[in-house]
Amino acid sequence: MRELADVDMKLTYVFHSGFIISGERASVIIDYFQDSDGRSGVVRDFLDNHRGPVYVLCSHGHADHFNPTVLGWKQVNPEVRYIFSDDIRRSGLENDRDIVFMNPGEKYRDHSLSVRTFGSTDLGVSFLIELGGYTLFHAGDLNNWHWREESTPEESQQAETDFLNELMPIERSVDRLDLALFPVDERLGRDYMLGAEQFIRRIPTRVFAPMHFGDSYEKASAFKMYAETHGCRFITWHYRGESVVF
Repeated sequence: MRELADVDMKLTYVFHSGFIISGERASVIIDYFQDSDGRSGVVRDFLDNHRGPVYVLCSHGHADHFNPTVLGWKQVNPEVRYIFSDDIRRSGLENDRDIVFMNPGEKYRDHSLSVRTFGSTDLGVSFLIELGGYTLFHAGDLNNWHWREESTPEESQQAETDFLNELMPIERSVDRLDLALFPVDERLGRDYMLGAEQFIRRIPTRVFAPMHFGDSYEKASAFKMYAETHGCRFITWHYRGESVVF
C-alpha cells in the first residue's frame, strides 16, 4: 500500500532539465546544469537553508545534465547524498564512496527515498522516484529523438522504435505517475512534441512538467493543450527559479 503523500511537495524549475523536488522529509536536486541566475540562485539558497537529506541525482554525464560543481555541495550541506548514472563513474569518480552509481534496471532504497533506473535513447538512465508518497519520473535524455527534417524515414522509424521499446518496462512498472518531467525540445523540428505525446498516451500521468527546453518557454508550453486533453495537469514555466506545489 502506498504511504500517505506529503502535503507540501514543491517542484522548482532550475534550468533546462534541472529541478528541485522538495518534500517534508527529504528533497531531490536532479540534473543540475546551472543555477537560476548563473553564479548563485535557488539551489544555493536551498542548500544553505534546507534541513534533512538532499539527494543529488544525475541521469548522465552530458554537460547540460551534469555539472561537477555538485560534488562540492556536501561541504555546504553535509546531508547531501549522490546518486549518479554509471557513465559518470568514468569521469574520474570511480573511488568516490559518497556516490551511488546506477545502471538501467537497478534499484536504490533507504528510509527516505526509492529510485529505480530505466533506460535512455541517448546516454545514461531515466529515474522513477518514490518520495514522500509520490511517484515521480525524470526522463533524463529519454525521448523520441527523431529530427524528421534531417533524417531518412528509416532513421526516424528506428528512433521511434527504440523509444517505444524503452517505454515498455516503465509501463509495466507503474500504474500511474504523480509527476512526469519530460523533454519538450523545439530543436527536434515540427514534431518536437511527439515523444511527450507518446509518453502520456502510454503511461497515465497526473501532472506533467516540460523540460530540456532551455529558455524556450512558449514552445514548451504549447504542449499544454495536448496534455490536458489526456487528463494531465500541465505546469507552465515562465522563468528560472519558478516553483509550484503539487
